[in-house]
Amino acid sequence: MVVERTIKSIRDRLATLSRYNTLDQLEAPFRGIYSRGNLQAEPSEVKKMLKGFRDFVLRGNVMDLAVAVIIGAAFTSIVTALTTNIINPLLGAVIGKPNFDYLVAHLHGGEIKYGTFLTAVVNFLLIAAVVYFFLVLPTQYLLKRFNPPAPAPVPDPTKPCPQCLSDIPVAATRCKFCTQPV
Repeated sequence: MVVERTIKSIRDRLATLSRYNTLDQLEAPFRGIYSRGNLQAEPSEVKKMLKGFRDFVLRGNVMDLAVAVIIGAAFTSIVTALTTNIINPLLGAVIGKPNFDYLVAHLHGGEIKYGTFLTAVVNFLLIAAVVYFFLVLPTQYLLKRFNPPAPAPVPDPTKPCPQCLSDIPVAATRCKFCTQPV
């Protein structure tokens, strides 16, 4: 739901930008900004800046990045739920406690909560393992399956004759054009 609203918002903004046929139409809302106080800009500079911004926003890379961030945010909740609700209780059943937050060192009246750090390290390793085994490996498998490796290049069956520079078979001992021994 949130992802759909965000994607719709991005599409609406891009549609608004694409409605501007000329840079003058795109520049109109910004004219007052550059004429106040010490900010003086030539209209050609404003046009260049707005054209550069429009080109930047409409590039495919920016849209791909925006979609990746949105999907990443949605995927984070899935991985966190898996780690918190399934893997940590399994660790708790094996180790006795689902996390290491209870590990605390007391040093000169202060507390060093190294157990919290260990829990964060374990959670990171679990998330990395989930991402690798459930995303990276299946993707690599599918890419190998649908994009078979290119065949090895076939070596050239000929070589140039040192005397007349004609192409002759590699196994030849005499050139067929100039009859020189090879």
